[in-house]
Amino acid sequence: MKKIILCAICAICGFTTANAQKFGHVNSQEVIQAMPEFAKARTDIEALTKQYEADLKQMQDELQKKGEAFEKEQATLPENIKQRRQTELNEMYQKIQQSFQDNQQALAKEQQDKMQAITTKVVDAIKAVGQAGGYVYIMDTASGIPYISTTLSTDVTAQVKAKLGLK
Repeated sequence: MKKIILCAICAICGFTTANAQKFGHVNSQEVIQAMPEFAKARTDIEALTKQYEADLKQMQDELQKKGEAFEKEQATLPENIKQRRQTELNEMYQKIQQSFQDNQQALAKEQQDKMQAITTKVVDAIKAVGQAGGYVYIMDTASGIPYISTTLSTDVTAQVKAKLGLK
């Protein structure tokens, strides 16, 4: 008899403990897009992209001019000068290709660095909301989780925004 009562008490305690657990969900993309840091990062990346594109365009225009000039005078040039100019044009072309690759890598790194700082700030705010609210787990609805019960978990997006000072 004592074992049955003890089992019943354990079951009730386990059930109430399970019900006392709080789960939340947040849309991190909504939070990130509301951040002024995100807008500034996007503007900075766009400006850097335009700068890189302008530099490449200038290099391509120079290559095109030299190529056209070479085409016009190619027939009258001695063989050694002709080869030197062809080598120069090839080197310019390779420099443009290398610059393009370097620019792409620099853009990717800059974007990653800026987004890492923003993401860290959001994650810290989510952790703070989770700790303050006594949540066991806060799921990110922006991460593509197939299903989150919005009736059994609390949407903490507004609380995370408030923690970050966003509207």
